[in-house]
Amino acid sequence: MFIDNLTTESLGNIYIGLLGLAILVYAILDGYDLGIGVLLPIQDEGHNDKMIASIGPYWDANETWLVLAVGILLIAFPAAHSELLQSLYLPATVMLLGLILRGVSFDFRAKVIEHQKQQWDLTFKLGSLITTLAQGYMLGIYVTGLRSDIWAQGFATLSAVGVTAAYVFIGACWLVAKTTGDLRTKAIVWAKYGVLALVIGIAAVSLANLTLHENVRQLWLSAPTGLVLSAIPVLAFTLLGIGYLVLQRLPEVEGAGDKLPFFIAALVFTLCFSAFALSYYPYVIPGQMTISETLSNSDSLKFLLIGAVFVVPCILLYTVMVYRIFSGKLESLRYH
Repeated sequence: MFIDNLTTESLGNIYIGLLGLAILVYAILDGYDLGIGVLLPIQDEGHNDKMIASIGPYWDANETWLVLAVGILLIAFPAAHSELLQSLYLPATVMLLGLILRGVSFDFRAKVIEHQKQQWDLTFKLGSLITTLAQGYMLGIYVTGLRSDIWAQGFATLSAVGVTAAYVFIGACWLVAKTTGDLRTKAIVWAKYGVLALVIGIAAVSLANLTLHENVRQLWLSAPTGLVLSAIPVLAFTLLGIGYLVLQRLPEVEGAGDKLPFFIAALVFTLCFSAFALSYYPYVIPGQMTISETLSNSDSLKFLLIGAVFVVPCILLYTVMVYRIFSGKLESLRYH
């Protein structure tokens, strides 16, 4: 059997690839619904209903990828999982609190009397903001190699703001694709601001990242790898520029090309993630643990890979199916 012939190195690369895929897809899919939660205007109930409706059918499919990522980390890289939880237990708890607030308010706002919906909208917005900031903070601390000094805290704070801005941008782009009328017009404005924030954020994080690890700095500043890596943020900035021009033209023809900003945002996310992955490979925890140092028992991984061969395609198929069924402009969100 093919799986039986896999080397330990190959297994490590397969599992780190699956982990990376799960995190990337989660960042794109749950990123936009987190961004929509942050954008939620408390004083406009009509727009709130439409914004919630735009993410309603996809809610469960999006968060499945977070569960998959945590599961892969625990099974394939248990030592890294343990180290991460020990270092990030507090922000991880805060993130879970935010996710709980989002889940509760999402359901409760549809079941309470009309004048109480606003407080649950506020709870949903607060939960979304808490979650995005916590995820960005954890990413920042993770990139520093789980450091806790002042510089690491500053980088983590920058990362928290940057991740929130990125989620807001892709959330606004999703609203452009899914809504019509005044809300679509507002979403275009939000997305334009998001482009500017993302350009500043990517530039700031990229420059700060060069000061964190000597091997990363050498990789980015040496030829030919540095030329390839440097091309990634240049391409990301180019796509953001194209996205801004697309957003400028969209108000002229409603419905034409409305999906393009979201696809551009997803490509920018993919490029940023690729730059990160190439910079830190083969580390599972930057500067601390490599794939080989934290990889689980190869016999266990071979057995579990048989399940992954079936589970991951099923999750992908389920996600594609959900998005295909509920494609097009949104309809009213209904609860039965």
